[in-house]
Amino acid sequence: MALLVPGGCARLRPSSSLRVTNRRFAAPAALSTPQKDAAASVEATSSFFEQDSRPIMLFDGVCNLCNGGVRFVRANDRNRRIRFEALQSEAGKKLLRRSGRDPDDISSVVLVEKERSYIKSDAVLKIMEYINLPFPQLAFFLQFVPIFLRDFLYDNVANNRYAFFGRSESCEI
Repeated sequence: MALLVPGGCARLRPSSSLRVTNRRFAAPAALSTPQKDAAASVEATSSFFEQDSRPIMLFDGVCNLCNGGVRFVRANDRNRRIRFEALQSEAGKKLLRRSGRDPDDISSVVLVEKERSYIKSDAVLKIMEYINLPFPQLAFFLQFVPIFLRDFLYDNVANNRYAFFGRSESCEI
């Protein structure tokens, strides 16, 4: 399992439950939460994937940059392969718990698939794989940039997103 520590680092241990994928590791990993909580979170959110197996992109609903990202993904996802949910919504908080994150953590975009969750730059690359050309090819090449560099850039933009792009009063979705 992956244990998140301050600064976004992770220690990995094998897991048979919910998996979080990071291309740099050969074996699947899971974000660690207490087993009781993890099982309850997965069970509480399993209904999100019963009728619709498409992944869910969690985003900061009041961030102008994030809302622009959602509009961009929608415009480039002609087959509607991704669903969207604000991190601040009740469903978003449940999906954050399922992903092993604090339900009030709005610091990162999260892509939640039925069996895996992706955060930060890994989430962005995985989203790019779902949308139309040329983004899957671009994601393929960007995966070779070391994750510490991708996440460093991601964190710098994310930590300053309100200063650079502003906030909206409510979520657009």
